[in-house]
Amino acid sequence: MLLDEHHSKLLFAEAGIPVPDGLLVRPGDSRAPDWPLPWFLKAQVLTGGRGKAGGILRVDEAPDLPRIAEILFDKDIKGHKPPFLRLEQGVEAIRECYLSLAVSRDLASLVLTAGRVGGVDIEQSGKDNILVQTIPAGRGLDSYHVRAAFFHLEADQEQWPAFKALVERLYAAVRSHGLLLAEINPLVVTAKGEWLALDGKVEIDDNQVAQHSELDRFYAPEHSSHEERLARRAGLAFHSLSGRVGLMANGAGLAMATMDLLNDAGLPAANFMDLGGAADLDRMRTALMLLFGDKAVEAVFINIFGGVLSCEKVAMALREALDGKAPYKPMVVRLSGNQAAEGRAILEALGEDRLHIVSEIGQALDALREFDGQAPAPAASADTIAAASSDGMAPFPDGLPFDKGAPVLVQGITGRVAQLHTRLMLEYGTNVVAGVTPFKGGQSVLGVPVYNCVAEAAREHAIAASIIFVPAAFAPDAIMEAAQNRIPWAVCITDGLTQQDMLSVREQLKATGTRLVGPNNPGLIAPGRTKIGIMPGHAFSPGPVAVLSRSGTLTYEVAARLSAAGLGQSLCVGIGGDPFVGTSFIDLCELLRRHDGTRAVVVLGEIGGRAEEDLAAWVTATGFDTPVVGFIAGRTAPPGKRLGHAGAILEGEGGIESKLDAMRAAGFEVCRDLSALTGVVAEVL
Repeated sequence: MLLDEHHSKLLFAEAGIPVPDGLLVRPGDSRAPDWPLPWFLKAQVLTGGRGKAGGILRVDEAPDLPRIAEILFDKDIKGHKPPFLRLEQGVEAIRECYLSLAVSRDLASLVLTAGRVGGVDIEQSGKDNILVQTIPAGRGLDSYHVRAAFFHLEADQEQWPAFKALVERLYAAVRSHGLLLAEINPLVVTAKGEWLALDGKVEIDDNQVAQHSELDRFYAPEHSSHEERLARRAGLAFHSLSGRVGLMANGAGLAMATMDLLNDAGLPAANFMDLGGAADLDRMRTALMLLFGDKAVEAVFINIFGGVLSCEKVAMALREALDGKAPYKPMVVRLSGNQAAEGRAILEALGEDRLHIVSEIGQALDALREFDGQAPAPAASADTIAAASSDGMAPFPDGLPFDKGAPVLVQGITGRVAQLHTRLMLEYGTNVVAGVTPFKGGQSVLGVPVYNCVAEAAREHAIAASIIFVPAAFAPDAIMEAAQNRIPWAVCITDGLTQQDMLSVREQLKATGTRLVGPNNPGLIAPGRTKIGIMPGHAFSPGPVAVLSRSGTLTYEVAARLSAAGLGQSLCVGIGGDPFVGTSFIDLCELLRRHDGTRAVVVLGEIGGRAEEDLAAWVTATGFDTPVVGFIAGRTAPPGKRLGHAGAILEGEGGIESKLDAMRAAGFEVCRDLSALTGVVAEVL
């Protein structure tokens, strides 16, 4: 959650960080404060470049305040008009500098940055101006960090106590509020020798807000559109785009891949919408309200692959949301996977001409083209797929650590979701030997004994892997409990862990022998052997193709396509889509390097981060000779959009092409079209 300057300063003031006196000015406000002149009136927008765009104006006479405010309210700043302004008392500053604490994805650390000169051109100020220090997650802020920043700023000695207090308070706010960014630019020294945050920018981890609802006091709904506010209340990930086909899919990865398909097919997406893992009536009604209410939307595409989510339940919710009426706009619904046939039957029974039900994405695109007045695309040849599927693929061999019968522990086993997936794992053949829930020891779930803690379970059973189903606030502790008891693999399904928590977990795991998969992932499956996660077993089959993915739903989608073409899988792992995860693409490819039965690797990536580029560099450096097929979801996303996972951010132009170029340079077969991926895999085999 990105805060404007006003709300950033409210947070700073609560933390004891000095800020100028200020108040909020809304349209029509004409009240004048009692402060001495001059004052400064500042547009409040969630974008950079405000100063250069004329978004800060000086007020020298109190009667001029309404006129100057009207100028700013009419100001367009990179496509944003300020919903309100901040009025501040003028400050006599003798020096401006820069200070920030931020979570760095590239450095995988909290970082303290100090600059001798601050202001709007800080990025171009040169390396000599900037001092960057990483703050180890295991130790936190030390006095030497603060001293180094102070001496870099070349401040006067008498200013040291106040500077030290300011940095320590800023760090405390970052830690207690789960901040991803706390930036003071400029940080000024006043004529009285005091440090003052003249401007500020704060971003709070969305997962921290979800765990601590009191942080909603810093949320300013005025910065969001009506549609975005509706989606937020309903739990939908939603962003408006500039196309004409309304989009809804389940899972951020599938939603991004579908957006790419629409854009490439000349059917540009009007929005990004991730239904998530639930299809309740309220969420579906809100989704249809957004899609039907958008004047730019000419047709709607609902793309659902039922993994854990039931297509039948989606269809029932959609039927209820339509409330016996025909869709207001042409609608194509693709249902595939879990209970897809039942779901399609429910919708087909409605008998609506404007509701087109299909099972394949290609059929959906053809239907959308027909609504759009375009000719259908030519059918793809199945020759290469048929040739590959008849190529005597080897059965699943030995050599991977996930053998049939490997003993598995379930942490949080008495929870509703954990019990559901424990049953599904048992039905698949997974050897679930024990469960853990504090104070529930001695019970039994589905015939599995329950213990109070992992230590008790580990004394009674040899455990190869633990799967973790506990709320986000308790998941870091559960991961470390598994590691403390020397369990080789910990698979954390839980989503919503904060980035700072994950930095701490990763640091602590270095001293253990436990390898973490996740968090925020569907787990892993060795088809025909074992399943440790929530992946739908029906989508997978044994064979020679490893699938490594940052997206759960895309994993199911691709595995089902491969299986349908006779191209089975050796190992499928969702590494998680968060900025900081445990096991990486590189770790898994190192494991697969020694596995003769894996003849191809499919890497399903997403925009944001460097996981794919790092893998490409590793493949080149180590001579990894197993063919790799790469796919990136979200490559047609506009820069700066946040799409579902916290790590799915495209920060600037060229980011996607740089990612694709790195993969091509490493010899990957890069597939730009999800519907063509199976054919590409068949060719490399």
